[in-house]
Amino acid sequence: MSLPSMSLGISLAATAWEAVMWPLEQFTVFDDSRIHVELLAAKVTVTAPGELDMYLRAFARLTELAVYGADARALIVQAIEALS
Repeated sequence: MSLPSMSLGISLAATAWEAVMWPLEQFTVFDDSRIHVELLAAKVTVTAPGELDMYLRAFARLTELAVYGADARALIVQAIEALS
């Protein structure tokens, strides 16, 4: 969580699941010119500007719903404790 070029955000709020249309696939944003999308049977690299924009907007929305730093650590600790 202390790497300057990376951030870990966690969103588990029940209301967030209801309020937002979640993407059907997982994706990794590298920069504003390349995104990897993981489908059931393949990994696709997206580079078309219109498609990049769609994923970047989805990422921005997910970023708004997530918690970071101490709040994220607290959620992780809660999840670990719930398993005990």
